[in-house]
Amino acid sequence: MLMIYNNPETWEVLSNAEQDGLMDEARKLAAELTASGEWAGGDALADRSRGRTVRVRDGDPMITDGPFIEAKEHLAGYCVIDCATEERALEIAARWPDARICAVEIRPIEPPK
Repeated sequence: MLMIYNNPETWEVLSNAEQDGLMDEARKLAAELTASGEWAGGDALADRSRGRTVRVRDGDPMITDGPFIEAKEHLAGYCVIDCATEERALEIAARWPDARICAVEIRPIEPPK
């Protein structure tokens, strides 16, 4: 899984043309991965202000609004890819546009037990 991180402050300083270019680049890469059979799915996440965090302590759920931690970067979306090697996943992650302006984390998905 590619976990795509974004920083709203970094995104906001980009021009509309730069933002559109990055989004177009991501769409083209997703289309390429679809054509190669490596794309298994993915989506952007809703604005982080719509997030909720649930923690259960002593049996009582505590629900808080917004991001889970105090950080400038947040998880903005994800892509599930099905590729042959970790090296290929790293290659794809390096090509994802957000890797240039923030970060893309890769992590294997554990198979069901």
